[in-house]
Amino acid sequence: MLGFLQPAPARPRLPDDRISPAYRRHRIEVFSGIFVGYAAYYLVRNNLALAIPDILKEHPGYTKAMLGTAMTGLSIAYGASKFLMGSVSDRSNPKFFLPIGLLLSCAIMAVCGLVKAVYASLALLIALQVINGWVIGMGWPPCGKTLVHWFSTRERGLAVSAWNVAHNVGGALVANLALLGVTLSGDWGAKLYFNAAVAAVLAVAVFFVLRDTPQSCGLPPVEEHRNDYPPDYSADHERTFTFREIFLAHVLRNPYLWAIAVANAFVYFVRYGVVNWIPTYLETAKGFSFKDSSLAWSLYEYAAIPGTIVCGWVSDRVFKGRRAPATILFTALTLVAVVVYWLNLHGPLWIDYAALIAIGFLVYGPIMIIGLHALDLVPKKAAGTAAGFTGFFGYVFGSAVAGTGVGWIADRWGWRGVFLTMVACCLLTIAFSALTLRHRAVSHRRDPESAA
Repeated sequence: MLGFLQPAPARPRLPDDRISPAYRRHRIEVFSGIFVGYAAYYLVRNNLALAIPDILKEHPGYTKAMLGTAMTGLSIAYGASKFLMGSVSDRSNPKFFLPIGLLLSCAIMAVCGLVKAVYASLALLIALQVINGWVIGMGWPPCGKTLVHWFSTRERGLAVSAWNVAHNVGGALVANLALLGVTLSGDWGAKLYFNAAVAAVLAVAVFFVLRDTPQSCGLPPVEEHRNDYPPDYSADHERTFTFREIFLAHVLRNPYLWAIAVANAFVYFVRYGVVNWIPTYLETAKGFSFKDSSLAWSLYEYAAIPGTIVCGWVSDRVFKGRRAPATILFTALTLVAVVVYWLNLHGPLWIDYAALIAIGFLVYGPIMIIGLHALDLVPKKAAGTAAGFTGFFGYVFGSAVAGTGVGWIADRWGWRGVFLTMVACCLLTIAFSALTLRHRAVSHRRDPESAA
């Protein structure tokens, strides 16, 4: 591994009177870094979905399913990368790992926006999207690693849910910035290269605020600082695991992890089956403008911000650390909102907006909870791999299928077939999540007098 990517070494511990102020400062810095950094990843991720109506106009020989294949390629590469790069991230320094992946993605999106000849070859377009999916896979794992090293079990539900809205902020801004870029340049390619320029600036800024572990800053482990220990916590949790230990001991033999991974595949189909096809559905099936569809996209993503936080709060406070009930509740309500969106197939735009707001508010909660659940199920030194494992299923078997699959279903059976498939996916998410109802995230204090 490249030297600068390796975990930062532990520094001598700071004096006791400096530990709490330093912890507060660094936690604000690292949280800001992973929030802004992950939001920036979304500025260069789903841009092709925004550009599909323009590509179809310039290349009428393409079908929705053919262009959906490029999104499928991105999702498969992203899912594989999220899993494999997760294990690399567990053994790397997020200060370097996260910005490098983001800058590489910016370069690819800039090429796709500036060089229109790319779209003359479907194979080249797919190849670029696959590469982009792989480097984007470097985003989630260092964020997950940072969260479990800087936030303890009792506070992790709120911390993860608050951080998780970063991808909704980025996911909404991708449409807002695309609209701004097109307005300023008069070029639809700005949907890609304008966003890439903004994300590149953010990548540089993130580098200066991210840190590795608390120990690399002269601080004690967060479990000691917060006096909040998992039941099986020991000094062994602070060493870097081997790849074999991560995969065999903590990931592949964990039945709960397999159950939520499969559930993740189905809920991701719903998430991307809706958001990736908002522009195409509203513009081609209902005749609305790009301005209308970009607003719909933004409303969907912005609604997820309060929804995700509420879901995390419900998981921690109402269900007392049990993740599955929150997933089941929010997925069931998502199903209702999807049905409303479906039944408005020929209705007014404001109902589409309302339905998309409801879906956005509800569907991202289960996605966040499944990621949080994965972190709860393994020691923190295997967190990136566990999250990558569930993400692999989500993107390879969920998002990837929603790329080509939704286009293929829409071409053959119309949008009715698409909505029926999403309803089925909601039900399957509920079923597999129910297999983990017995698990609860718990921790304990070793010395109440020293609790932070």
